[in-house]
Amino acid sequence: MKRKEFLSGVKAALPIVFGYIPVGMAFGVLAAQIGLTVSEVFFMSLLVYAGSGQFVAVSLMSAGASAVAIIFTTFLVNSRHILMSAALVPHVRNIPRWSLPLISYGITDETFAVAMGEVTKEKKGELFFLGLNITSQSFWILSTVIGASVGNIIPDPRAFGLHFAMPAMFIALLIMQIKNKKGILLAMLAIGLSILFKSILPGNWNIILATILTATIGVMIEKWTVKYSPSSSG
Repeated sequence: MKRKEFLSGVKAALPIVFGYIPVGMAFGVLAAQIGLTVSEVFFMSLLVYAGSGQFVAVSLMSAGASAVAIIFTTFLVNSRHILMSAALVPHVRNIPRWSLPLISYGITDETFAVAMGEVTKEKKGELFFLGLNITSQSFWILSTVIGASVGNIIPDPRAFGLHFAMPAMFIALLIMQIKNKKGILLAMLAIGLSILFKSILPGNWNIILATILTATIGVMIEKWTVKYSPSSSG
């Protein structure tokens, strides 16, 4: 039973793996081009494990930014993970405490999206989350190391379309999460808000603000639907 649960987590990670391979290789190539060694890329992917954060860090390194600026900026970029962790809390209350640090360490945009899609259908134990997270991070590390190893051979990752791998992966994960008209409405709302904020605000705050507002509206709609549904009026 435990082996089956772990393998279900591994299976759920497959869509993430297919996205991580090109994205991770693209990161490895970029990291190698600014002078990071293969071992440095390996430990960055092992200890940081945040695709967008790692891309931002590499960009700041190439621009000669200070360590404080890099740490502060990557913290802001990845602060959305706090919201993701909070959303997962109701679904991990019965999971052993020893596994919670490991599960929280493996939360990314992709693993969160897949996990939420699964836990809303049925309860999942710690082995499912571990299977999902370990598989995802293992392939992320492998792909970034491969990219760093061949970084000097591929001078321009954009020539191979690797720069679009991450957006394509997010689009695929979004489609997997949309199951009804409400999901379509919220997805369109998030897109609209993100575009609006991007046009009026500097930096990448548009993504964080659109996420927070859409999630808040989604929760309000969910509560209103439950409160005024025919089954709850009796």
